[in-house]
Amino acid sequence: MRRLSRALLSVTTVATLGVAGCSDDPSTPTTADSPPAAGSPSAAVENAGEFYVEPTGPAVDQVAQWEAAGRTADATAIRRIAAAPMAVWFADGNPGYADRARALVTAASTASTTPLLVAYHVPQRDCGGYSGGGASDAAAYRTWIAALADAVRGSGAIVVLEPDAITHVLEGCVTGTAVTERYALLAEAIRELKKDGSVRVYLDAGNPSWIKDVDRVVDGLQQAGVGDADGFSLNVANFETTEANIAYGDEISNRLGGKNYVIDTSRNGNGPAEVGSGDGHWCNPPGRALGATPTTATGHDRVDAYLWIKRPGESDGACGDGAPEAGQWWPDYALGLATN
Repeated sequence: MRRLSRALLSVTTVATLGVAGCSDDPSTPTTADSPPAAGSPSAAVENAGEFYVEPTGPAVDQVAQWEAAGRTADATAIRRIAAAPMAVWFADGNPGYADRARALVTAASTASTTPLLVAYHVPQRDCGGYSGGGASDAAAYRTWIAALADAVRGSGAIVVLEPDAITHVLEGCVTGTAVTERYALLAEAIRELKKDGSVRVYLDAGNPSWIKDVDRVVDGLQQAGVGDADGFSLNVANFETTEANIAYGDEISNRLGGKNYVIDTSRNGNGPAEVGSGDGHWCNPPGRALGATPTTATGHDRVDAYLWIKRPGESDGACGDGAPEAGQWWPDYALGLATN
């Protein structure tokens, strides 16, 4: 599978996880991706509480704009996204990023809720793809992650660490000494984020349709220090069904002594698009839908939570059909996700 594109947020807004809705009842997932019956969350997140919902953002603005224009039904559909908790992606080193992280966790604490962050700034990020970028070198990344970790320390935040970073190594687009360096940086980042034990860290492990050799994924996770993390994350910004992710995640977990994991269900309500030529099956594929409601009651003792890590309605990249750059709000695509 081709590499995935990430939502590169400006991180000038404060956001978090996500709420659901793929059917007429926004709390009910579609038949294509129904999660198991609710159960008890694992120890890693059992005290997570409700997830923080940002009061502002492009989806909120879109609702107001369409209501003013008389597009009442469309505004109602987009409200399913606007009212949802979603992840904040910290994806640049612009001045003030640590202050924004601190503001996020402070707001969540005031609301007695749990913030979700994504750390996405590793050197050679996305191997120069649609979401290319990252820190200029290892030293810059160490400085960046230390400041982010300091900002969220003591907050009880959930951090998804560096989507695609391991799978890009396994895919072969990170080579030579950069491989050893990347694994070392990820391991250091986990330890830095978890210094006081309050922050929960999930190291990204890709998705079931990308690197299918589970043993290779496990080896990469181990080299990147997953033993010090709370678990791993799956399906970030992808569309694979919850059932497929659980089967894949359990295989990984079995080889890691029962390690827990979280699943991004933000856009997997209709499952994946058909794989064809080019990037169309993962880059803004049509016909996709919002996925299952974020919750820690997953009914599976190794699945800590279903989360909305990818922000629905924000582009995967400028991959044709008028799609904007990665991370940019795209009203038409958002409307499709909310109504399919």
